[in-house]
Amino acid sequence: MKEQLYVGINEDKDGGLTHLGRIVIDAWLFDILPESETCTGWNHSQMQNLYEKVYEAWEPYAHLPSRLPSDLQQRHTRLYAQAIDTAKSKGWSAELDEDD
Repeated sequence: MKEQLYVGINEDKDGGLTHLGRIVIDAWLFDILPESETCTGWNHSQMQNLYEKVYEAWEPYAHLPSRLPSDLQQRHTRLYAQAIDTAKSKGWSAELDEDD
């Protein structure tokens, strides 16, 4: 069985707004990764390790953007606005369908 690798945030479905894409965005937010790192070709273990680092970085803020300090709130807003714009340009819609 072939190991599945992450396609990277730029090729992720929904413009990177998937669970793995949000991990990458949050890694950028907390400077765990540079914004140039898309995680293309990362294996499950690498993504799991990244998730754990991101989870730990969010803990002091109770995993709530509203509890981030001002500079991180602004960065969060910018990163997620870019992700949403990219997702919309790829056909993503925020509307829930009957399976959501």
